[in-house]
Amino acid sequence: MHAKDVLGREGEQAAADYLAERGFRILDRNWRCADGEIDIVATERHSLVVCEVKTRSGTRYGTPLEAIGRAKRRRLRRLAVLWLNAHGIRFDQIRIDVLGLLRDGSGGFTIEHVRGVG
Repeated sequence: MHAKDVLGREGEQAAADYLAERGFRILDRNWRCADGEIDIVATERHSLVVCEVKTRSGTRYGTPLEAIGRAKRRRLRRLAVLWLNAHGIRFDQIRIDVLGLLRDGSGGFTIEHVRGVG
């Protein structure tokens, strides 16, 4: 496995732990379909929350959050609907969140969580 893949996997686990510690209920991770992948599907209160996780070891190529553009946010919204249809579940509120993780000097992560980006 490449170092980038290991970093991404560790970042997704840190993001899932972060969300769970804040009361989110994780429903699914790394859900894939023909149109793409959702990193984390969770609920917070009565909302379905689709989370995109971006992990970086540094900011040489920009911050993790800068990697999420308008097209990606639109695709995540479409994927949320596909996930709901595939699981036969309905939610009145669907939210797209982005978690940007940056490796810190101690081997952990600094996490920036932006709610409702799309």
